[in-house]
Amino acid sequence: MSNRALKIIGFLTLAAGLVAGLGYAQAGRGVGRIGGVVVDPDGNPMEGVKVKIVFSQNEKMVFEQATSKKGEWSFIGLGTGNWEFTANAAGYMPQTKALYVSQLGVNPKVTVTMQKIRKGGGGIVADEATFAILEKGNQLFKEAKYDEAIAQYQDFLTKNPNLYQIQVSIGDCYREKGEFDKAIENYNKVLDQAKADPALGKEMSAKALSGIGNCYLKQGKISEAQGFFKQSIEASPKDEILAYNVGEIYFSNQGYDDAIKYFDIASQIRPEWPDPYKKLGDVYLNKAEMPKAVEKYEKFLTLEPDGERAAVVRSILNAIKK
Repeated sequence: MSNRALKIIGFLTLAAGLVAGLGYAQAGRGVGRIGGVVVDPDGNPMEGVKVKIVFSQNEKMVFEQATSKKGEWSFIGLGTGNWEFTANAAGYMPQTKALYVSQLGVNPKVTVTMQKIRKGGGGIVADEATFAILEKGNQLFKEAKYDEAIAQYQDFLTKNPNLYQIQVSIGDCYREKGEFDKAIENYNKVLDQAKADPALGKEMSAKALSGIGNCYLKQGKISEAQGFFKQSIEASPKDEILAYNVGEIYFSNQGYDDAIKYFDIASQIRPEWPDPYKKLGDVYLNKAEMPKAVEKYEKFLTLEPDGERAAVVRSILNAIKK
């Protein structure tokens, strides 16, 4: 890599850090709006479902409400970026979705279908305290307190044995601890149970396969990792978040060509989403392929012309073009 490319990459890191430091307190605020409806398996609106969204870049930016009689929910005052949506209701499996909010136009209405917990295996989520166990586990995972997170997840699973999806989170904890055999064991449990789940089976299989691929990648077993990542995309071919996350995994491990492949897939599934284009610009910058970096950064700016990230990208483009 040339000295010029290294200087630009260094500038990228510095600029991003400065912007994050100055703008963190306001991250997630804006004029964006997103809404939708929560329905039961028969398509009937559900009243009183607890819905929450959390901004991916600032976990302190949280919005919560309960759905109306028509099952409707909406949040306003949101900043551009990725948000995590969750819906919880007694007797139903918690639902999670990754949402992208834009301040530039009308965000599409989001329909969330709740799935009843199948009786027979025991355990129905029936109170806020049980939900709090899951949320605490998620927070501990984010804080890298993996043993404590595992304890919370296992407690939740004991109370709700039909919610096999939590095995993905347990697997993620073991993966981050470097206990790859235990991680894969949990991901395989998900794969086994997902076969009998017509509602969420494909989605959960995709997540478990991606988790196994990440385990192999962290061990330097590239060919095995690629095989599982390919299977994960095949299991959920319209999931742009999954493809994007696989790209992130490769990017963080300096697998730039593979990262490009999966960021491209994400952009093809959802062409109006700016994030994959920014990441493609970052990848090509690291590869010192400046014309392609410029192309992807400029595409990003057509989709997200304002805000902190746009300011960083413009600074990078100015540095490249000098």
